[in-house]
Amino acid sequence: MTAFFDRLADRIAAVDSVVSVGLDPDQDRLPDEVRDADLPRWEFNRRVVDATAEHAAAFKPNAAFYEDPDGWRALEKTVEHARDRGVPVLLDAKRADIGNTSRQYAKALDSVDAITLNPFLGRDALAPFLDREDAGCFLLCRTSNPGGADVQELELADGDLVYERVADLAAEWSAAGHGNVGLVVGATTPDELRAVRERVPDLPFLVPGVGAQGGDVEAAATCATASNGAGLVNSTRGIIFAGEESDAPFDEAAAAAARDLKERLNEYR
Repeated sequence: MTAFFDRLADRIAAVDSVVSVGLDPDQDRLPDEVRDADLPRWEFNRRVVDATAEHAAAFKPNAAFYEDPDGWRALEKTVEHARDRGVPVLLDAKRADIGNTSRQYAKALDSVDAITLNPFLGRDALAPFLDREDAGCFLLCRTSNPGGADVQELELADGDLVYERVADLAAEWSAAGHGNVGLVVGATTPDELRAVRERVPDLPFLVPGVGAQGGDVEAAATCATASNGAGLVNSTRGIIFAGEESDAPFDEAAAAAARDLKERLNEYR
């Protein structure tokens, strides 16, 4: 199979979009019209996927919203449906562990195209993921939450910050392996986002934080993609729950929000 970042670059070119649509079906926020479905989260996702696929470079379900029996069924159906629509799926799971545990976690890549990973256990914990040459691996680097600075901006003995070292290691591991490593760098810290892009021009980024978190759209658009054209800017609540601020059906509101974000990002790409 073609490497994930090559497939992603082709998808971006085909739809002229770097938008990643987050699929986090918070059950407390599901609209009434899907609550009586057999699998409400699946019905909600199905309609969002169908409405936004033409604007989406990828879909990004977060595993936290599916960790129960009905949730796993909904996630499986969602992944299959998205891929049937020709859209790659990035599982936001932030996995990594040691030994056999990590090998078990990596089995998720049998059914999705890419995954987010926690790099703080080191290369051996990531090996079962990085060794999958057809899969994309996005390592947490400078995340979009305010508390990310607590650890990620600590200064090391040589003067580098933690997130800078993570970026350098990711570049090393990608170059020494299958070229399948990217970084998660938030749009809520645009100066750091630009600095990391300058530091590692060849790594694709997953850039969260441009929707409900109010991140910098211009910085996200100009920094997300690597030299090979692969990279993503994610919005979740700002797209899938756009119907809460609209009289339109929720899927139509989601489509309009995804299209609007695509157009805003494309002004700077």
